[in-house]
Amino acid sequence: MGRKGSPRSPQAEGGSRAASPPTSSSSSPPPSPLWALPEELLLLICSYLDAQALGRLGQVCRRLRFLSSRDLLWRRIARGCLNSGFTQLGTDLAPGIPVKERVKVSRNWRHGRCRRETVLKWKCNLMPWIELDGEYLYLSQAENIQAYQLCPDGTGLQHHPQAIFSGHQEDVCRFVLVNSHIVSGGGDGNIVLHKIHGSYSVKFSAHEQEVNCVDFQGGLIVSGSRDRTAKVWSLSAGRVGQCLHTVQTEDRVWSIAISPLLSGQLLTCLGTDFHRGAGVLDVFYETPSLLLSCGYDTYIRYWDIRTSTRKCVQEWEEPHDSALYCIRSDKNHMIASGSSYYGVVRLWDKRQTRCLQSFHLSSPTSSPVYCLRFSTTHLYAALASALHVLDFTAP
Repeated sequence: MGRKGSPRSPQAEGGSRAASPPTSSSSSPPPSPLWALPEELLLLICSYLDAQALGRLGQVCRRLRFLSSRDLLWRRIARGCLNSGFTQLGTDLAPGIPVKERVKVSRNWRHGRCRRETVLKWKCNLMPWIELDGEYLYLSQAENIQAYQLCPDGTGLQHHPQAIFSGHQEDVCRFVLVNSHIVSGGGDGNIVLHKIHGSYSVKFSAHEQEVNCVDFQGGLIVSGSRDRTAKVWSLSAGRVGQCLHTVQTEDRVWSIAISPLLSGQLLTCLGTDFHRGAGVLDVFYETPSLLLSCGYDTYIRYWDIRTSTRKCVQEWEEPHDSALYCIRSDKNHMIASGSSYYGVVRLWDKRQTRCLQSFHLSSPTSSPVYCLRFSTTHLYAALASALHVLDFTAP
């Protein structure tokens, strides 16, 4: 009878047992519970993140990178940034550009990071004016207005103008571009209207002296002149060039603008108690009730005509006591101004009291910045003998 003992292992008996298959290291991990949530809830969670957190989230995986790049998440952040393409009311002025990219470029505007380039020069000193319209830049040079196509990267211009609009016998003082029409005022006292995509043009005598400023909207033209008058002109059929109203002023009219509402309300005075010579050189409407002005007394003023036309709601002073020739805003937080000395362009944040960034474009000779325009990526400034561009897409 055999002795009882501990059972022998199969290995000791020379047998074998099938082992469990090892876990493969290349097998996919179980799906994250995060992806079980509806997309609407994921977007809601991500909406509480700031720009830095969204950027880090996008580095986790491709799926989160796609989710964290949605315009819906960056829209709130962009509305608090400088020149991101959103107005104060939330209107998107640059819908073709991803909002995340605009937020990145906005940081360059705030910190003054850009590449400077002179894209056009001319021999004699002029007082040029410019307008941007999609892929084209319109520039007044002496008695003509020339249309240049922008390079695809936005930093330069094509060597030759695509179109030339003429009609004045003396230099063009200012012009506006509205609904595919150009309206210009010249030193010859005339106003000329051109249709961009056609041969239609109208010319009529407007003032006894040079037409310093014009604006155009809804079949009406307004003009201001050295002859101390501002006039309203009709463009309706059968009444083209007919003067509808004349405003007598106490001084030369350097700037004029029509309210976006075209309400017909005539504001003949903004502010009181200004010292003599504090003339307004540029006006820009942000909304029908909010507008900016600048001029000889070195101040940028922000007006809300719903409350008062006598006192501005906010003002900023040019730090070097220079007259301000031109002004534009992104219709939200940023203001850009051009000074009368040394070609200085300044960027301002309405939420701050001091200038944010300065760029000196005129060297070694001193020239005013007669006009400036900008997109979400580039700023163009016209000086007496050159056109400059600041490219804010550069790192």
